[in-house]
Parts: sequence; C-alpha cells; structure tokens
Amino acid sequence: MKRVVLASMLTVFVVAGTVGAQDGDSVITGWQTSLVFDMTATQTAYSDSWVGGEAGSINWVANLNGRAERQVSPKFNFRSILKTSFGQTISQDEETKDWSKPNKSTDLIDWENLGRFTLHGFADPYVAFRVETQFLDASVEAKKRYLNPILLTESAGLAKVLYEQKDNQVLSRLGFAIRQRLSRDIVDTLFTTETNSSTDGGLESVTDIKWKANDRLAYTGKLTLFKALFFSEKDSFAGTPYADDWKAVDVNWENIVNASITKLVTVNFYTQFLYDKQVSVKGRFKQTLGIGLVFKLV
Repeated sequence: MKRVVLASMLTVFVVAGTVGAQDGDSVITGWQTSLVFDMTATQTAYSDSWVGGEAGSINWVANLNGRAERQVSPKFNFRSILKTSFGQTISQDEETKDWSKPNKSTDLIDWENLGRFTLHGFADPYVAFRVETQFLDASVEAKKRYLNPILLTESAGLAKVLYEQKDNQVLSRLGFAIRQRLSRDIVDTLFTTETNSSTDGGLESVTDIKWKANDRLAYTGKLTLFKALFFSEKDSFAGTPYADDWKAVDVNWENIVNASITKLVTVNFYTQFLYDKQVSVKGRFKQTLGIGLVFKLV
C-alpha cells in the first residue's frame, strides 16, 4: 500500500519539477496557501430527578481544511487540497441519566493533488492523485482499525477552466482513472484482520467550484462521477443479482458553505450525496451544520 502511495505521489512531483526546470527563470515563485481549523460543540445535561423524557447529549466536530496552489512555471500548475473532519456524540439515557460511550458522528480524510499542464489550448492535460479514508473504522467495536478502508485514485486526462475571475473558479476535468480499494477485514472471532484489495478503472469526471461572494461568505463544491469499465473482482459476483452493480455510475457530490460572523466565529454548512450501487442501491445523504470558533493558521 505504501509503495502505491509513494509511487503515485512521486510521479506528480517529478513531473512538476521537470516542467519547472525546463522553464528556468520563468518559474513563478510563491505559493497561495490557506489552512483553517474550526471546531463546534454543543452540550446539554439533566439530573436523575428530571422528568419529561429529556436526555442530555454532547456533540463536537472539528475540521481542518488546507489548500496550496502554485503556478510552478508558465506551463505547469500544481494544486493540493486537504479536507479532514472528525466528530463524536455522547448521549444520556432518558431513564438512568447515565452517559454512553462516545460514538463517531463524522469522519473524513480527503487529500487530492492535481498537476495541470497550462498550455493555453482548448483544454489542459492533467495528472491527479487522491486519497480518501477515515481516521477510525468503528464498524466493529471490539477491534479498532485506523485509516481503514483506503481508496486511492490515480487519473489523467484533460482539464478546462470554465470560469475564472479573482477568487472564483469553475474547473472541470475528464479523464481515465484507476482506483484501488484497500481494507483490513476481520476474518474470525479472534478479530484477526486480513488485508484485501480490489481495483477498477474507467472514466472519471470531476468539477470543482470555488466561489467567494465577499470576505465573509464562500462556497466550495465538488462533483465527482465515475463509470467503471473493468473491475478486478467481477468474477466473485458472477451469477448473483449483484453481478452488474460495479458498472453503475458512482456519484460523490459535496457542498460547503462557509459564513464568517466575526474573525473567530464561523458558520459551516456541509452536504454530501453519495451513490455507489455496490454499497447501497439507494443514495446516501449527509448534512452537518455547525457554529463555532475558527482559526486561520495560514
């Protein structure tokens, strides 16, 4: 797994360095960077003498979002975007007023790197590498598995800036992608784990929207569509009702609205729609709304 990650990352950086070196003095120095941390929390509690069926709860969510972009040379642009989120909920029993163990409410690690050859034609060739995972796999309480499962995506194709003005941009790209799914699965009652992997490849479409109305209101959106053309484990599903599920188009649509009330207080509204027929025949929807403190580290 580590070899795959390192090889993919080195490919992007080597290409970037090679193109930049060819342009010599034309290389544009300086990075456009941002690193923002925010945290929201709510808490309610009731004594054991309270009546009415109310129950207390503690909810907290922390987000760390980073972005780094540089026009390495007139012919090469490199961009790296990191999104992380983790939160827990602790509930109080209605009758005993005892507190439960923390349950995970949100968990995300999403790191994407995009190298775009800015040749100023109709569309720009690109290479990209993306890692999607979570901090903690809590599906089996007795066995904690960190950074599990992992989805690696390597892609290449053509990208086009559909709109760009100041801090606003719509970038769409279409290419061929190969995805590797790595998971440590529990195989017996002793909670022994076994690493399993599968690979699929096909056409990928990604549209990124970055829109900033003013210094206080911003929107970020990403729509990812993937149509598999081959799947390494298709024979395992042959003859079952799920034999062709891998051929369905996967959808990942994310939306983030950020509103700064003051320099330290912010409102975040996040929605995500997922559709993967191999996971569920129904679409999955997630929504979070938080008001909390924000710290701009960079």
